[in-house]
Amino acid sequence: MNKTALFLFLSMASLLSCNARPNEMEQPPNKKMTDTSLNTDSSHSDTATFGAGCFWCVEAVFLELKGVAHVASGYMGGQRANPTYEQVCSGATGHAEVIQLVYDPQVISYPELLEVFWSVHDPTTPNRQGADVGTQYRSVVFYHSDTQKELALEYKKKLDESGAFPAPIVTEISAATVFYKAEAYHQNYYNTNGNQPYCSVVIRPKVEKFRKVFGEKLR
Repeated sequence: MNKTALFLFLSMASLLSCNARPNEMEQPPNKKMTDTSLNTDSSHSDTATFGAGCFWCVEAVFLELKGVAHVASGYMGGQRANPTYEQVCSGATGHAEVIQLVYDPQVISYPELLEVFWSVHDPTTPNRQGADVGTQYRSVVFYHSDTQKELALEYKKKLDESGAFPAPIVTEISAATVFYKAEAYHQNYYNTNGNQPYCSVVIRPKVEKFRKVFGEKLR
């Protein structure tokens, strides 16, 4: 993607924060959490995990991509087992809000996923996306193999050297740990709550902008 398209998308993303998700839209969390990675058929699919702020927004974008078979919102990178949404939001557990996806590398490559990841959020603000502040909103790539690690480090270096962003990229690149699937009401949030004011005002414009920039990659 050229710099103009990237900056246009980032300017929109910086305005569309997932801050202060309305309390009336939240439901009691499920008591049982999933603490395993998504199941994949290793001969035909692979797994990727990204944190880029509010997982409602990030999930909505990655669900649009050809080659992505499944996306789940969840938590990774913290110290507490089976964390709840409220515990993660407190910042005390150390987890990041992430999306974990199963994809077909013959249809969409890991570098293409990285391109989308770095284009749909601001990776230059430590522990912050717009008005969302806290370690749970940090920019992070959780790699599942040495190849993913090398590709992420190389991509990050090239972006920094290109001057695509006005400040250094602070994205954390770390080995994947236990993935805790978020409560059921967080899953596929935008598609199941699209008529909610928050979704129509905050998430929908971001998804529409994404579709314009990445039209050739849409399912």
